[in-house]
Amino acid sequence: MNNETLLRNLRNIPDFPIPGIQFKDVSTLYKDAECLKIMVDELYEKYKDKGITKVVGIESRGFVVGAALALRLGAGFVMCRKPGKLPGDTKKESYMKEYGEDTIEIHCDAINNDDIVLIHDDLLATGGSMKAAYNLVKQFNPRNIYIGFLIELRIEGLHGREALGNDIEIETLIRI
Repeated sequence: MNNETLLRNLRNIPDFPIPGIQFKDVSTLYKDAECLKIMVDELYEKYKDKGITKVVGIESRGFVVGAALALRLGAGFVMCRKPGKLPGDTKKESYMKEYGEDTIEIHCDAINNDDIVLIHDDLLATGGSMKAAYNLVKQFNPRNIYIGFLIELRIEGLHGREALGNDIEIETLIRI
């Protein structure tokens, strides 16, 4: 956890997307081959023995490492997207985030009750998008659900981990 190479390459952008937000830009981690390898390798080590059959990536930054991790785990990859982006029948869930309301959707046939699911995203702040994704995945009644992030913000006023509850196994690579 808190790999120095990852921390050194993580970019902070003040006042994005609105004043007062300190945006953690993971694109600097994705563009560096060493960082990308470190992230996928470390997450693989955390999940290789869990029997994961599906990795759900949350739009859009959750797609990058989520898809790479799914490939490495020998699992399928499921996209959790903003409204209107998925062509088939979907389930949807709305949530509040730091700076407004949003909605995500997942295909109705994406997961079955035999699946063991890892939901992956880049950042845990308030937990809103992940809680919405968790609620969507839970509707499929999979055998188990795990949650993983690249970064967890432990900043006063943000209670992402608490918003997700204590009964969910949550892993992060970096805590700030």
